[in-house]
Amino acid sequence: MSTSLINTEVKPFSATAFHNGEFVDVSDADLRDKWSIVFFYPADFTFVCPTELGDLADNYEEFQKLGVEVYAVSTDKHFTHKAWHDASETINKITYPMIGDPTGVITRNFEVMIEEDGLAERGTFVIDPDGKIQVIEINAGNIGRSATELLRKVKAAQYVRANPNEVCPAKWEEGEATLAPSLDLVGKI
Repeated sequence: MSTSLINTEVKPFSATAFHNGEFVDVSDADLRDKWSIVFFYPADFTFVCPTELGDLADNYEEFQKLGVEVYAVSTDKHFTHKAWHDASETINKITYPMIGDPTGVITRNFEVMIEEDGLAERGTFVIDPDGKIQVIEINAGNIGRSATELLRKVKAAQYVRANPNEVCPAKWEEGEATLAPSLDLVGKI
């Protein structure tokens, strides 16, 4: 990544997703007017990926309570997502959209394409209702992500959006004290 995508708008895309037993159209327009997570993973029928997607599925209700839609994306086709959903007990519990990106347009838009492999990095993007990226997390392929930590980051992003004169310190959890940046705080923390 040569430049940061933080606070940039999601680039246009349209794709097909497997969602609740059907193939549905999804586009960048679906990422507007609500909070969204775009969760890239390398490939279906692999090893770390189902543990991450299962963890998201286990916490999906909590994301939904926060008004957040989750979109899983890999460079597999939507047909492959359906086959994996049918074949794996872990993936079968997923009720969020699984977007197929076989051309790599979405993966490249978010700058997480591993060109030599045609696969996505483990990239996580939290997008605000204006379609702007507020959180980016990219892990090496052998390091899985945590839905609990992602929930904390979403809550922090939502809090600072609703309270623009405050910031969330390290390890901030919902209900804990925040900071109001001011000259008085310089050198006192």
